[in-house]
Amino acid sequence: MTDSPSVAGRAQPMAALSGLLRAGVALCFFGHGVFGLMTKAAWVPYFAAAGMPEAAAWRLMPWIGAVDVTVAGLAFLWPCRALFAWAAVWATWTALLRPLARQGWPEFFERAGNYGVPLALLVIVGLRGPWFARLPAAWPEMSAAVRRRLHLVLRLSLASLLAGHAACALLLQKPVLAHHYAVFGPADPVRVMLAVGWFETVLAFAVLVVRVPALLVFACFWKLATESLFLTSGAPAPVFEIIERGGSYVVPLALAYLLTRSTAVVPFRQPQPA
Repeated sequence: MTDSPSVAGRAQPMAALSGLLRAGVALCFFGHGVFGLMTKAAWVPYFAAAGMPEAAAWRLMPWIGAVDVTVAGLAFLWPCRALFAWAAVWATWTALLRPLARQGWPEFFERAGNYGVPLALLVIVGLRGPWFARLPAAWPEMSAAVRRRLHLVLRLSLASLLAGHAACALLLQKPVLAHHYAVFGPADPVRVMLAVGWFETVLAFAVLVVRVPALLVFACFWKLATESLFLTSGAPAPVFEIIERGGSYVVPLALAYLLTRSTAVVPFRQPQPA
């Protein structure tokens, strides 16, 4: 049985939003997975924080990378509740490994886009229903309550990743950030880093209190621009550093898209077999 024109019309906006959020999951896990396949040396301290010796770290990295790349593909090929739950838990754990490795809590909050996107998908589809069944390609509109929860998750994720990045500059004063800003040729890149940190602090507060889509689109391009500085940093495979942070660009775009849609009243339902 086919959907009526009114139901199909309501499903189109949700198809765009779900596709955007799934793209965020895919980008994050693909970028992270590639680094695992490459056996990224910077990961070794995180294994140590989890109580694993260095030899085990090098052996496990390619397997972790392969699983992450698989998750990235399944985000489009077989989206399901179990996949999004795993993505949320794994992204949260890998972000927690930064403070566990004594790199500071700002590193955890800066990665809010990684775990915020799969959490947003779980908010939409809910926890009730088949966990491994493939979700439909076109999702019906959300109820007003689900929309409010999704709005909250996306807004807090965006504010967290901006404030976390700002704290990496202001509190941790990460040398890698100063190195990024040195590409512009300032005499004192640390001062530029601190100025950017204060700007991002203001921006994090603004996205919490101002509901203007244009501000969120700006936040997306700001994150893309600042993360693109990896291209001039001399870091190994810098393109995948940018890709891995895909959630940081998707969160503000998804929130901006959500603000442009009128309030909906039809809840998500898992399609029943014919």
